[in-house]
Amino acid sequence: MIDVDVVIVGAGPVGLLLAGELRRAGVRPLVLERQPQTRDIPRANGLSGQILELLRYRGLLDRFEAAGVGPAHPAPRFPFGEVHLDFTGLADPPLRGLHLPQPQLERLLDEHARELDVDIRRRQEIIGVSQDGDTVTAEVHGPDGPYQVRSRYLVGCDGARSRVRDRAGIPFPGTTYPEVNRLGQVTTPDAVAVFDDGHLDVPGLGRIRPSFIRTDRGVFGIGALTAEMLLVSTTEFEPAETDDDTPMSLTELQDSIRRVLDIDIPLGDPIRLSRYRSEARQAARYRDGRIMLAGDAAHLFPATGVGLNAGMLDAVNLAWKLAADLHGWAPPGLLDTYHDERHVAGARTMLHTQAQVALRRGQDAAAQALREVFLELFVDEQPLRRIGALISGADIRYPVPDPDHHALAGTFAPDLALHTDQGATSVAELLHSARPVLLDLADRQDLRDIARGWQHRVDVRSAEAESRPADALLIRPDAHIAWAATVDEPVDTASAGLRDALARWFGAPRETPMPVADPPA
Repeated sequence: MIDVDVVIVGAGPVGLLLAGELRRAGVRPLVLERQPQTRDIPRANGLSGQILELLRYRGLLDRFEAAGVGPAHPAPRFPFGEVHLDFTGLADPPLRGLHLPQPQLERLLDEHARELDVDIRRRQEIIGVSQDGDTVTAEVHGPDGPYQVRSRYLVGCDGARSRVRDRAGIPFPGTTYPEVNRLGQVTTPDAVAVFDDGHLDVPGLGRIRPSFIRTDRGVFGIGALTAEMLLVSTTEFEPAETDDDTPMSLTELQDSIRRVLDIDIPLGDPIRLSRYRSEARQAARYRDGRIMLAGDAAHLFPATGVGLNAGMLDAVNLAWKLAADLHGWAPPGLLDTYHDERHVAGARTMLHTQAQVALRRGQDAAAQALREVFLELFVDEQPLRRIGALISGADIRYPVPDPDHHALAGTFAPDLALHTDQGATSVAELLHSARPVLLDLADRQDLRDIARGWQHRVDVRSAEAESRPADALLIRPDAHIAWAATVDEPVDTASAGLRDALARWFGAPRETPMPVADPPA
């Protein structure tokens, strides 16, 4: 029997990021993975959305950019159902992307976790999970035979077919759509030209922009990831029988394109090939006692490009709360907020991905009219920004108990440029340590005095910002704002609000805090 604090089942991006976040918070997790090594098949092409901001706030984004195909950059275009969103007219597009195939992403996260001394064990298959009021016991089959691991918590990051979720009996309701989708990432053949404005010249189709082409048999999609790399896809409305256990071949993709378009399209060498049916599913609960779910084990979305963003944000939300409980200072109900907050975020992602299904599946004149109306709406800046924030997850506001809360409470902290006695810094730099921060922007000694009772858990920083949105911000380790004081908020009101927020999120204060000088920013 092995005893540990936390078992993480699954060493994909979500499990590895969770492990790293726990180690930053002083917890030693054990990661168990069924596969013998990091995967070579790129199930995803990269990262997009709010997770890029979070990685920047952790000081990790530069490392990821160095391994990718260029830096994270604003997405000039993004598919939404069968509508291509064009952000090129915006000076600051609301959606960013980083081209980093999943095998490279997993290797980077694996390296980072091992640098933090995370114990990652491969060829470990979970065959049973049970829990009581104090522990979780995992039945594991490893290279040397079966054994048990006992832990205080267990987190299933083991994907869409999660054994942890199944063994825990957590319902996974939703829909599997009947259409078969095929996706190919291929090198650009000599016969295809890619222009600087994103347009392509494709034999049989002529000069086209990245688009979806609908026929009565299905939908064909094409776009350029880079000048050397194309992304092509098909959706067949009445698919032939397929063997899901057989890997997809380039010939199968070419045959599917021929069935949809009735022409042949030149393709280069395959880099990534996949076949799938879209699913829209969300676990009924992300927490069941001492068992948690994160990533695809908790949700499946019927659109590409959003699953990793949602899953990795699950990990960051959960890690500091688990650490607080394991260190003994978590206030009542803190772990329950993991489900409360991330289930809301998952439902929000489900909303826009199912809307994409509706845009994609409709085949009659009314559905085509709907797509055309959407295209007209997205010519205007405001709806284009709104949908970009929805896709990225930047519009998420976690539930806030105070009905009179500040407009920033529950949102992702803006990366303010800050000036301190020690020089220039930013909100992002303050969160590199993954610790909560009380950021005093108005020299509020009254608020700093209150925070001294929590100085062992919360870093207190004083700074100036050119245009301060609040007198003070209480920022959680996951970069969301727990509380904010309005500009020139009265002492009594601000003090009471801060004291309540500190206790709600970071437990009881020390009984006799000793006055100390503010730590340097």
